[in-house]
Amino acid sequence: MPLKGIRVIEMGGLAPAPFCGMVLGDFGANVIRVDRVDGGSPPDCLSNGKKSLALNVKHPKGVTILRRLCKNSDVLIEPYRKGVMEKLGLGPKVLLEDNPKLIYARLTGFGQHGKYSNMAGHDINYVATSGLLSLFGRRGEKPTVPLNIVADFGGGGMLCAFGIVLALMERSKSGLGQVVDNNMVEGAAYLGSWLYRSQMEPYWGNPRGENMLDSGAPFYDTYETKDGKYMAVGALEPQFYSQFLQGLGLSEEDVPQLSNFEEHKELFSKIFKEKTQKEWCEVYDGTDACVTPVLSLLEAPKHPHNEERHSFVTTADTLIPAPAAAPGLSRTPPLTKATEPKPDLGQHTAEILLENKYTAQEIKQLEAENVIFTNRSKL
Repeated sequence: MPLKGIRVIEMGGLAPAPFCGMVLGDFGANVIRVDRVDGGSPPDCLSNGKKSLALNVKHPKGVTILRRLCKNSDVLIEPYRKGVMEKLGLGPKVLLEDNPKLIYARLTGFGQHGKYSNMAGHDINYVATSGLLSLFGRRGEKPTVPLNIVADFGGGGMLCAFGIVLALMERSKSGLGQVVDNNMVEGAAYLGSWLYRSQMEPYWGNPRGENMLDSGAPFYDTYETKDGKYMAVGALEPQFYSQFLQGLGLSEEDVPQLSNFEEHKELFSKIFKEKTQKEWCEVYDGTDACVTPVLSLLEAPKHPHNEERHSFVTTADTLIPAPAAAPGLSRTPPLTKATEPKPDLGQHTAEILLENKYTAQEIKQLEAENVIFTNRSKL
């Protein structure tokens, strides 16, 4: 695996940082998640295959332990608001002085400076501030929240992992680490580069929900089927639109592509309700009509295309399969950690400290002082 041998310290946090650590782990990195000793770390469903170090970083001895670990690590991922790590004595200035080769990744909502940098926020706030939220939604309706995928996982965790890999590549030349400063407002905006740069193209120009790609066009939308399921239609190009109409039993003379959008939507909606989703798949599968079923999280892993490609893997501790790691690499393929169990709180505390030259007696004393928590049932 391409990141085999890379040692990562992930400070326990919400979804973006755990996802960043998961991506690195899936491609071979050894990831240690630093949890709170009282079990109060944010819930993490992306910790499969990671090791849990339960550590009180508010205690001076806890700070000392983390500094020792970072001296022997390649990457630190921290998800806190600006100034938190500095107050703990664990800021980049300190840790990079300890270990000049360390990649110190900061994953925040609003960044290390700016008017909002001290404010709390979530995905919806970051996407709103990036400008992208204004584009999501149907005509005449308020902006629609696109789940927490754009900022948390796209502009947040994934771009942070990309930044870490870039810093690791540069380190192979310079021998030096650096700070990766990734905030989710700018990350989300960067994901939306095409949306920003294409605003003068004919795809746009109308209010939200009235454009080619935002549900305004009848040939780029979803339609309910007879059995209450849905089909997704993306027949943008004329040749694809023609095949789409053939499946509906219509012709371009009946339904010209770029006119009477609302009338055509009503017509398509009526026709789609005449067949079940399965029946529509029988019509469109294997064609270039750009029509596919809208699958649920339970259905997607069982779809023939996804099954053939092994796009999902069986998880160690949930009923729903998880996506396999992507992208694929021909010589050094990833190994999705979702197939491994999640660590219990403090499961690897003693193991990690022993590896870092702490004695059994020191570990026992640290636990007595509430600096660490050791899950003795896992020893």
